[in-house]
Amino acid sequence: MKKIALLVLVGGFFTAKMNAQVMAAKAQTIVIKSANLRCWTCKERLEEYLVRENEDNMQSGMLKRTYNLMAGEIRVQFLPDRVNIDAIKTALNNAGFDADSTKATPDSYKLLPPICKRKEDGGGPQKGKPCHIEPY
Repeated sequence: MKKIALLVLVGGFFTAKMNAQVMAAKAQTIVIKSANLRCWTCKERLEEYLVRENEDNMQSGMLKRTYNLMAGEIRVQFLPDRVNIDAIKTALNNAGFDADSTKATPDSYKLLPPICKRKEDGGGPQKGKPCHIEPY
């Protein structure tokens, strides 16, 4: 009788664990355009900020980030039960970068190096000096 009770208890534990894994939110991906995310310096600066932000305020909800500097895009894979799209865009804004239609916070934008500013502010790749290529 004790063996049967133990088997039922263990079986119930594994069933509950499997149900919890099935109920966990599936990762989603969003592509965010940024007018001032065009160079390697910008990418490194933003990535450093997002790593800290993800650990401190987003419950490690951002799983993966890939950058397309030629298009000024960042693709973010995230867990929607830990972080939402607005929080991701706000993090970009707080780092000094535009996120789709939302502009960077003025104070953070001022702290960016000149190359990471918007094109209309004189930033981005300069003629004959591509900056979207990883430096050696």
